[in-house]
Amino acid sequence: MRSPPIYQRRRRWVSSSGLGIAAIAYVGVDYLRHLSPVWHERLQPLLWVALAIAAVVRVPFYKHWSLELRAAIPFILSILFMLSALLFEAISVRSVTAVLGLNWHNETPPLPDVGQWLLLALNEKLPQVMVDILRARIIGLHHYLMLFIMLGFSVLFNSVEAPGLGLGARYMFTMGVGRLLRAIAFISTILPSARPWCASARFQVPAHPHPWVQKYYVPYAKDSSAIRHIIHHDFAYAVTGEYEAEFIPNWGSMNFLADFLRPTVSEGASPWYSLLKKAGGGCNDLIYSGHMLVAVLTAMAWTEAYGGFTSAIIWMLVAHSAQREIRERHHYSVDCILAIYMGIFLWKMVGVFWPIKDSSRSKRLDKIESRLVQAAKDSDMDRVRELLKEVEVSSQVRQESSSRALWVFSGATMLFALVVVLLAFTLTSDG
Repeated sequence: MRSPPIYQRRRRWVSSSGLGIAAIAYVGVDYLRHLSPVWHERLQPLLWVALAIAAVVRVPFYKHWSLELRAAIPFILSILFMLSALLFEAISVRSVTAVLGLNWHNETPPLPDVGQWLLLALNEKLPQVMVDILRARIIGLHHYLMLFIMLGFSVLFNSVEAPGLGLGARYMFTMGVGRLLRAIAFISTILPSARPWCASARFQVPAHPHPWVQKYYVPYAKDSSAIRHIIHHDFAYAVTGEYEAEFIPNWGSMNFLADFLRPTVSEGASPWYSLLKKAGGGCNDLIYSGHMLVAVLTAMAWTEAYGGFTSAIIWMLVAHSAQREIRERHHYSVDCILAIYMGIFLWKMVGVFWPIKDSSRSKRLDKIESRLVQAAKDSDMDRVRELLKEVEVSSQVRQESSSRALWVFSGATMLFALVVVLLAFTLTSDG
């Protein structure tokens, strides 16, 4: 059997390896901002322009726009679900810090973390070069988001299986589920931040605790006899101390959020949603790590859809990100470990129920199954070819009849995707 021509093998190699090379180039060029800012400013725009041009050039040759069109509605619904989950999470992030008051955060020491101790011990044992690599900010949240966007765009080059919007919908739906579960976890039990100054630096919330905390937590927080008593009687019996009155903003129908967001007088004139944008990140949204969830979901998507050496590199970067989260005390070790477990578990669980294959061709084959079987029994190969050709022709006719709609859809999809890329890069560039 003759081997395929050299140009075919080269094209196959480029198709299978181009995405990995582009991903490594993106992370490497972006890391130049720490090594050589001048070269970073030169190379990064060139890389983005090259990737954008390559994607746009491939649009006319992409043959699966009909699959993308069928995946558009699940994609949009997944976006809405994820945005709803992120809104709930953003409210919860401020709430878990605001409810206890700044005094509690300033006075409560961090929890003991064996992972932090281990990393400090390794700093003394490992060569300095290794320590510098572990400390390096090689990859961040926006990198993982961009890597997934590159994975989605790679359907244009047949690097992953179509539809790309279907893969994106699954990613965002899984992200939304993970964010909801994460918010439920960290509001259930509030842990002190590994950075005690975090709350004062990021939030303008009252120094005193919320009335709920005054009644149900403060009197029983440190007195062991009081804890024994409340366990025995199962009733909040203590008299609360004297605290400042809670400020009530004028948010109209959204005033109920004041109990959760606890604005100060200086913030009272601002709309409620502006309080969600000021922090730039949380302090007590710990179990489990949202950054690590994004990293693991990206790695899982790459491993399943693309595979290859790049997936192994991304998993190494995930491990690097985890130790950095612990090293820099953004999270405790348990937060990162649980995020890895949850990311893998959620991706697999959603994948069990998520339709990722196009069933239109199989449905058309099912319709002529009996005729195909009969033709095969009669050894009528001409009839078999005729029936299979009928399936292909019907598919082509269907695509040609909606070609104008598909072209409009393809243009709108590319424009929307580019806007999403710019927003993701802009809004997450600071981590």
